Formats: sequence, C-alpha cells, structure tokens
Amino acid sequence: MIITGDDLNGIVRLKEKLHQQFEMKDLGQLRYFLGIKVASSPKGYLLSQSKYVSDILKKARIFDTDPVDTPLEMNARYTNTDGVFLDDPTLYRIIVGSLVYLTITRPDIAYTVHIVSKFISSPTTVHWEAAMCILRYLQGTQYQSLLFPSSSSSSFTLGGFSDAGWAGDHSDRKSTTGYCIFLGDSLISWRSKKQSTPARSSSESEYRAMADATAEIIWLCWLIEDMGVAIYDPTPLYCNNTSAIHISHNSVYHERTKHIEVDCHFIRRHLVHGTVTFPWKPSKMQIADFFTKSPSTPRFRFLLDKLSMINAVQSIS
Repeated sequence: MIITGDDLNGIVRLKEKLHQQFEMKDLGQLRYFLGIKVASSPKGYLLSQSKYVSDILKKARIFDTDPVDTPLEMNARYTNTDGVFLDDPTLYRIIVGSLVYLTITRPDIAYTVHIVSKFISSPTTVHWEAAMCILRYLQGTQYQSLLFPSSSSSSFTLGGFSDAGWAGDHSDRKSTTGYCIFLGDSLISWRSKKQSTPARSSSESEYRAMADATAEIIWLCWLIEDMGVAIYDPTPLYCNNTSAIHISHNSVYHERTKHIEVDCHFIRRHLVHGTVTFPWKPSKMQIADFFTKSPSTPRFRFLLDKLSMINAVQSIS
C-alpha cells in the first residue's frame, strides 16, 4: 500500500486537530519505540529489535560462540524431566521472558520460544541448552527484520494460513496451534500456542487451529473497519487438512464431532456468512507449518522467505 499526497494531507490535518485538543509535541517521523526500531525506504517499512537482541546476548554472556542456522534442532523433543534441574533458574527465566518480547518482530523464533516457555517453572540443563540454541541463532541473525512492503502490487486484503502439530508435546500429548495472517504482502499477526486439551485426532487439532485463526481474522476485520477501511471479500484461510475442511463445509459431520461442537458452529457460522473461506493448500506450501514444528534447515529457510523478513544490514533502497 502506498501513502498518497491526499493521505499525507489528512495526517497533517489530524495532527493539527490533536494539537488543538491536547498539549503535545511532534517528534517527527517514527524511528524508535519501546525497543523497536522503525526504518523506512521506498520499498516499505522495516521493524527490528537488533539492539534488544544485543542486550539479550550480553545478559546470557553470548559473545564469540558459533551461530547456528535454525533456532531449534529438527524434530527436537523436550519433556519436564529431561536433564538436571537448574540450581538457580533466574537467568533462564530472564532470557525466556526477553525472548517472548522479541517475538513482536521475530516470527522466526515464535515456535521455539513457545517451547522453552513451557519449562519456565522448573527448567533443566536440557532446556537451558535449547534456550542457548535460540541465542546462537539470534547471534547470526541479529539484524533480521520484519518488512512491510509499500509496493503498489500489494493488495489491501486479508489472507491467512492455519496449521496444527498434532500431539506434538511429549509431556501431555497436547497439540500446537499455529497460524499467520497477512494484509496484502505484510505479515501482521501470527501465533504458536499449545492447545488447552489433547486432541483425539489430527482433524480435531487442525479444526481447533482453524477456529483460533478465524477468531483472529474477525478481530482484524473489525480493527481495520474502525480505521475506516471495509473488507467485503471473504478472507481465505488456507489449510492442508482435507478432513477439517470437509467438517467446516458439511453440517452432517457435526454429529461425529460433538467434542468440538462449539468450534464447529463458530466456524460454520462465519463460513456461511462469507467472513472466511477454507481453500486447501498442499503441506509443502503451508506457511503456518513454521509455527507448529522445527523443520530442516532448507525447509526453515524456504518458509522464512515467505514471511516478508529481510536482513536490515542489506540495502532496501
């Protein structure tokens, strides 16, 4: 989306009205806010937390270690009883808490931070090593930034991807919900979160993820509408589980899915009203896969390229 001259004039008028009502200062173009650096160029806006990453590395005393290609080893599995409990978990908790805030601009570590956050109460040496792996990844990608492109080809429409990692937690066999939502080419919302109860099938876990993503889409539509822009077309939410898609389209399936009845009626209602659609997407093109498991290095890089992330050291002018 490109800001036109009329848009700039509207912003100026809005500032003048605010000056009349409130005592305020115009600090100029936004550059730094709550640890988030904002850079602009003809290609768009870059959001990064490179200094915040540097501060985390200093807290953990990570200086000259070798960086790694991914924040988590492929198919890594962790339980509450792995390793030996840390004598003093304070530093672990400080680092994990800092990493949670870092996910504001770093969706590439969302899943791994979700993993280490589960052991915040009683971390072990194995969990500490997992957190150090994230930091070694950040050391090599300190200037990785989230790009919001301003290309005229970027449409002002919503689109999302939904996925679930069925029974992926080996401690309690709960599944992981993962989704990401784009406004045009810009990634504006994502999530990696363990589901509250175990799912009895992969379809059930996928359907719960679809329900969470649908709720997020509805909220974003309301938010965008409050900003004066209405979205009339249904939002496509891509899913790679055909059973979950069939459940959403066929009310007969609801008789066999009473354990997720609320989600069924919720999704069915918004599908009928044209809020969302659920087109199928092959697994290899499922971007939300990034938020439900630890992929191989080539797969990780492929999915990372789809998230509109760029190294801020590289020129975007």
